[in-house]
Amino acid sequence: MTDTDSALRDALAGIPRPWDPEDMQETLAALHAVLDRFPDQALALAEVGGAHDTAGDEAAAARYYERALAAGLEGEDLRRVLLQYGSTLKNLGRLNESLRVLEGARARFPESESLRAFHALSLHAAGWSGTAVAELLLLAADAVPTADLQRYQRSIRGYAAELAGEDGPGT
Repeated sequence: MTDTDSALRDALAGIPRPWDPEDMQETLAALHAVLDRFPDQALALAEVGGAHDTAGDEAAAARYYERALAAGLEGEDLRRVLLQYGSTLKNLGRLNESLRVLEGARARFPESESLRAFHALSLHAAGWSGTAVAELLLLAADAVPTADLQRYQRSIRGYAAELAGEDGPGT
């Protein structure tokens, strides 16, 4: 981690969380001040995007996410921004883009349960409800390790395959 990265993370850590979606003015001002100190730093752009997203300004959020992705993110920061950007695109009605972003993110981070859940939401928004339910069934089968659910693995996976074949691009 460079000195700049460390200083940026320290500056971001000084901004109180959790953010209050009903009162984002102070948070936005603080994050924009950090961005002024660290212009074009991917993580600063991503955090400003997230704050605009929380405030309900998805159009601004998308622009910051796009700049953050172009500036280069890695690891968990990249996974988180791809998820948030894909969700924002869905909220903006840019469903094909949302699916493309989330499918790419899933390929890159196949272990992420949250990406799978948000991908299902975008599938549903795009009119592929059967595929969305299939995605959620598979997520439950893979990530909920209860004996009760695991007992029905074969049936759950069979129903997921059936549902995925009904209306969409598959899971």
